[in-house]
Amino acid sequence: MEDPLIRLEGLTRQFRAGEEMVTVLHGVDLEIRAGELVAIIGASGSGKSTLMNLLGCLDRPSAGRYLFRGRDVGGLDAEARAELRCAHFGFIFQRYQLLGTLDAIGNVEVAAIYAGEPRERRRRRARDLLARLGLGDRLGHRPAALSGGQQQRVAVARALMNGGEVILADEPTGALDTRSGAELMDLLLELNRQGHTIILVTHDPKVAAHAHRVIEISDGRILSDGGAGGSTPGASAPAPQAPRRGPGAAATRILEAFRMATGAIAAHRLRSFLTMLGIIIGIASVVLTVALGSGSQQRVLENISSLGTSTITVRAGSGFGARGAGRIKTLMPSDAAALSGADYAAAVSPAVSASLTGRVGATEASVSASGVSSDYFALRSYSTVAGGLFDAADIADLAQVAVIDEATRDSFFPDGDAVGQVLRLGNVPVRVIGVVRSSGASFGPESLNAFLPYTTVMGRVSGQRNLDSITVQVADGHDMADAEAAITTLLTLRHGTQDFFLQNSDTIRETITSTTRTMTVLIAAIAVISLVVGGIGVMNIMLVSVTERTREIGVRIAIGARRADIVAQFLIEAVLVSLAGGIAGIALAFGGGALAMQLAEGLRLSFSTLSVVAAVASSTLIGITFGYLPARAAARLDPVVALSRD
Repeated sequence: MEDPLIRLEGLTRQFRAGEEMVTVLHGVDLEIRAGELVAIIGASGSGKSTLMNLLGCLDRPSAGRYLFRGRDVGGLDAEARAELRCAHFGFIFQRYQLLGTLDAIGNVEVAAIYAGEPRERRRRRARDLLARLGLGDRLGHRPAALSGGQQQRVAVARALMNGGEVILADEPTGALDTRSGAELMDLLLELNRQGHTIILVTHDPKVAAHAHRVIEISDGRILSDGGAGGSTPGASAPAPQAPRRGPGAAATRILEAFRMATGAIAAHRLRSFLTMLGIIIGIASVVLTVALGSGSQQRVLENISSLGTSTITVRAGSGFGARGAGRIKTLMPSDAAALSGADYAAAVSPAVSASLTGRVGATEASVSASGVSSDYFALRSYSTVAGGLFDAADIADLAQVAVIDEATRDSFFPDGDAVGQVLRLGNVPVRVIGVVRSSGASFGPESLNAFLPYTTVMGRVSGQRNLDSITVQVADGHDMADAEAAITTLLTLRHGTQDFFLQNSDTIRETITSTTRTMTVLIAAIAVISLVVGGIGVMNIMLVSVTERTREIGVRIAIGARRADIVAQFLIEAVLVSLAGGIAGIALAFGGGALAMQLAEGLRLSFSTLSVVAAVASSTLIGITFGYLPARAAARLDPVVALSRD
């Protein structure tokens, strides 16, 4: 006589209840041979379901040995036990335990997914099995659209998907009406005649009567074993479907985990969207912040370029905002004259300024009046639009002439004819001799500008004797640092002390760029906090999802899913949710940025490929980081506990 398929030696199972240990099975000895149809009967609480869970490798014994084909199951790790379930066992549960998000064919083929079967082969086998069981016209129906008997037939097909060498049926007719129950028993008898080993767990004597062998259990002990060692059907047992190995099988499982993850997300659209929301806001904030910082930096650099290249500006005091700088009035026109004679100075312009009210007829507006020399327009990259510029003679004569920019022209002379017209600045009338346009952007909000000879502003408008600043353009071939040193030496000798400070365009550029970068990093750091909050939201929702789908996880483990398969599915779900949130956040940033630039004049956003790639990478990393813990928690669920969860 051949060795038994299943052998239990002194099998004991204990559970902890509070501080006490409760023994459910007491030293059970049992042998089951291939091809038998065995019924295990007993009252509720007798231990029969615990025995079935141990036989199906869903649970581990506390003591004793369980041998399957001579192999000690107790010594197997979690992955080996999963392979054993996948290759040899098929489960038919009392409450069907079908996956609600899958149709009939999807529920059947899921067992072969964990065996690594290619998609076309397993779908063809699933269709054939369902057709043999009379469900050929219900392949695309989900469990909710099937009757109880039809759902149980789907469960049978799933149990047979990988061969079903041993079929474990837990109260298979308990949830069926009389007719459906009889049809199911006929089906199980037919499967047994085909060579499948059938183990029924039931409390119904009528169901047990169909078995070749009836084992009665009470209080965790076998009371009787009727028919043990009796004859078994002659049909050979179906060959077990061993899980495929190798890169191809692994790729198949990953691909199917991806499909199952997308199906789960689609089945819970609202929850998935709410999970994404934190990621969407965080990614959009980061991308917009970086774009705003980059755009602002570009604008600043353009503004600095509009001030002219290789320029050095001399101002009174020791620095911007220095205390008492306003009381230092030693920067004089003679200093500008002295600088203009130096060989390193290509152009020099003194500057004084005043804010005045401009009037033309009934039109009145605030105008920034700048007193400069004729070199100023070349220094600041202004081009002439109409008329001309004042010259040295106008400066010497304190001429009441002005050059205005286009904004001033449009405000006071809307017809566009400004040259030759009179503009009153404060109490001083000046004749407009030219209109200019800046080739670069301007700092801050756009203002109305009028340029007068600096002597005119000093002698006729403000009455001040000192200059606000002197700008020097360094001639080609001269080093900026050497020019700064020469200017410092010259003015120190003239003033007797260094009561001034120098600025050049490069220094301004570096200072403002550094400041802009710092502000961008600061704001981006705040935005990153929202990303972290979004990631925590993903983790919380995924943990809730694990709780809600505990029974689904138990079913997947029962039909052969390994821990790695469960981790992959839930981790892919978290990554997909985060990645979709990241892409939506990028789209929101681009759309919101475009709208903001339309509504806010002068706002500039500069989106970079690097920031977009970084945003996508960040959202993916969030999914992996915050999705791993829920995925790991799902994979570590006890299948027995998971299957019993309501």
